[in-house]
Amino acid sequence: MPNPILNENRFKAAVAADEAQAGWATPEGGQTAQPGQPGWAPPQTGTQWNAPITDGPISRYQGGLMTVGGTAQASAILLGLLIVAAAFGWSAVQERADGTVTFPALGLLGIFVGLGCVFGLMFRPQWAKWIAPIYAIGQGFAVGAISRAYNAQYSGIVLQAVGATLGVFLVMLVLYRTKVIKVNDKYRRIVISATLGIMVFYGVSLLISLFGGNISFIDSPSALGIGLSVLIAAVAAANLGLDFDFIERGAKQGLPKNMEWYAAFGLLVTLVWLYLELLRLLSKINRS
Repeated sequence: MPNPILNENRFKAAVAADEAQAGWATPEGGQTAQPGQPGWAPPQTGTQWNAPITDGPISRYQGGLMTVGGTAQASAILLGLLIVAAAFGWSAVQERADGTVTFPALGLLGIFVGLGCVFGLMFRPQWAKWIAPIYAIGQGFAVGAISRAYNAQYSGIVLQAVGATLGVFLVMLVLYRTKVIKVNDKYRRIVISATLGIMVFYGVSLLISLFGGNISFIDSPSALGIGLSVLIAAVAAANLGLDFDFIERGAKQGLPKNMEWYAAFGLLVTLVWLYLELLRLLSKINRS
């Protein structure tokens, strides 16, 4: 599914929450006079004022700050959990001699658990350290089952999709680090708008399917169907740029340590989405 997690509004909200917890502000009225100088007065907060007890620059304790390295470690842990869960999901699929497969009920549960985690962390990002592993396990089981179903029809397609996902990730990382891709406001608006449009499109198609309808070109191996998958995969890849930018700016801004798990979660959501779209694209190419 598209990644609604690491967007500009969420970054600003995280920065605002971090500043609100800092516990320090300049004196009201913009005064710059120091204690003991003319014109100085303690800030009026409605309660008593506690004078500083140190002489140097005032710093705040946040229980650690977000770093790129810490986010990479959290991402590796979540990816490891997803791979292990995917192995269980793969083995849970029953494949018959005629090539048909039976999708496990736990796979559907994993999908709904993943969706619940995504929407939960949109409102409670500070819980990411506990919710993100649940997402990795639930979504990993579902991804493993889905992969086995595809592989039963097109042998070797899973390895191709995994390789393509890794390749796209590395290319986007290199393009981002070399500043070939510049994540500015225009880039964010275009990618976020496209992502939201895809979310609406998927939602409408799901609603239509619930009433017995079908948008045939979504899974069609026609030129339109393949072109749609290429476009969606490209938007998913572009979301990686937003993920990298969020991680880098979060580390520079000095966001709280728990935001590493939130950023890692958002990155994992994008990778899962990209992998599934590439898997669908490759299946269309195999049928064309």
